Amino acid sequence: MVVDTHTHIYSPDERRYPPAERLLTLGYAGPPMKGPLRPTGKASLEDLKAEIDANGVDAVCLIQTGTFYKFDNRYVCDSARANSRWTAGVCAFDPDDPHSPGMLASHVRDFGIRGLRSYPANEGRGSLDSPGVKALWKAALDLGVVADVLISWTHPKLGWYWGREHLDGLHSMLDQFPRLPVVLEHCLSMQAGHPDSEPALAALLHLSRHKNLYAKLSFVAAGSRSGYPCEDLHDVCLKIIAAFGPERCVWGSAYPSGLWTPGVSYAQHLRIFTKHLPLKEEARVEILGGTAQRLWFSGWKR
Repeated sequence: MVVDTHTHIYSPDERRYPPAERLLTLGYAGPPMKGPLRPTGKASLEDLKAEIDANGVDAVCLIQTGTFYKFDNRYVCDSARANSRWTAGVCAFDPDDPHSPGMLASHVRDFGIRGLRSYPANEGRGSLDSPGVKALWKAALDLGVVADVLISWTHPKLGWYWGREHLDGLHSMLDQFPRLPVVLEHCLSMQAGHPDSEPALAALLHLSRHKNLYAKLSFVAAGSRSGYPCEDLHDVCLKIIAAFGPERCVWGSAYPSGLWTPGVSYAQHLRIFTKHLPLKEEARVEILGGTAQRLWFSGWKR
């Protein structure tokens, strides 16, 4: 089984699924985004299905697209419910809204949602370790779903909503919720040649001590400066795999490629993990699908 654990979808029907009017802020105290980030081409659920079928991918995680829909999860919910055999929906909720834990529960019940995409709260100057976030993680634990977290240390647009200041809060939350599976999206978004890449990697390797934390290896294509096959990040990727173990690592494409991994196609990104990274076959099987199957697709059958 091959699972793509990080895909974003965008509906062509913007009357039924309109982009958010007020999007995420550029830092917890910064101004809102000026407009939604649009894909460069088509990126609907149907387009995604054609892409994965062409590349031998069996299933995907549909990650709520905060830079387009913010907390309006309707497109992910409708898509996940109608395609439960090969999709796992991962929704996002406002941690400052006291109704959010109940909304997560209803989404799990009514749409089969299998994951929470967790954001820091505005309360306490953008804290990840806040009452609102804790309430959502408690709901996720009770419901048996996975939590995804995004902290972008070396993203080229630093000042973005998620920053390195959330690392202490993440350590705290992982200690408080040791039975909740938590997936770190994009592995701090490391960039090849970035001056902060070395301390970011050290911070990530330190995080690996939390046995409920999983590494999403979706940063390779976006962070490379050399282009396919992105050899300038192979060593970083291998160090992460060694620290976490393949059984706590997953692959994700960051679909659509034209928006999130320009210069590296979907097929090329997958090929990095099927061919170019020097992995033992057992490790490759875990990273490409085994770990993800246990997290999101435990009842999956071909």
